[in-house]
Amino acid sequence: MLNFRVEGEGATIVFLHGFLESISMWEYLELSNLPCKKVFIDLPGHGKSELNANFDAPTLQFFADEVLMVLNHLQIDCFSVVGHSMGGYLALILKQQMTACEKVILLNSNFWADNEQKRKDRVRMADIAFKAKRVLINESIPNLFGNPADFKEEIDKLKSEAMEMSSEAIANSSLAMRERTDFSEEVNSNPADYFIIHGEKDRLIPLEDIKSKTKNHSQLYFIPNAGHMAHIESSKKVIHLIKEIIKAQ
Repeated sequence: MLNFRVEGEGATIVFLHGFLESISMWEYLELSNLPCKKVFIDLPGHGKSELNANFDAPTLQFFADEVLMVLNHLQIDCFSVVGHSMGGYLALILKQQMTACEKVILLNSNFWADNEQKRKDRVRMADIAFKAKRVLINESIPNLFGNPADFKEEIDKLKSEAMEMSSEAIANSSLAMRERTDFSEEVNSNPADYFIIHGEKDRLIPLEDIKSKTKNHSQLYFIPNAGHMAHIESSKKVIHLIKEIIKAQ
């Protein structure tokens, strides 16, 4: 079973981290005062969770099934999800497949499928993970920040944690994201169920793409001067928005 941690009481929110991260990412947010039960999960091959890759090909469905095992173990029958980047992709799957999943907050994530160039980039990243893992990590992580020079300590910590991952885990995650489903119709047809918190300087998911692909802009919450790591770059703003979204439900 995946590594997990549970804190607090009340309605349940599941927190799913992104690619090359772990449950430690949520330490940047003051979640202790959030009035709910919080479930933090290390995804396969990340943090303290082993890959346990008993599947024919890398898929996000496998990741989602592993998350469901944790939720079933905890006997959680109603929950919402906050997913960062890759964690957001898994949140979309959980919402689609489980009536128990109520709300989804996509934190620096998106809901459409990769275009052809992005799919090629995923394969390239998987290949580099085996040939030059350190180079991949050293080049990828600073690019996640809008202003990398302002977060040298945080970047070094993220690099160190990512280096603990195996090349196989990195490659499997990259290839799994390559095959993800397009949830555009689902998200745009149900604006009350999906919310998007996004850094305006996110280089991985351009702001204009989010705006153009989201029909109902009431679902969108933008954070100035933040990149893909808004939870670090603007932690107070992110936790404020999460609280406001939860309060409105």
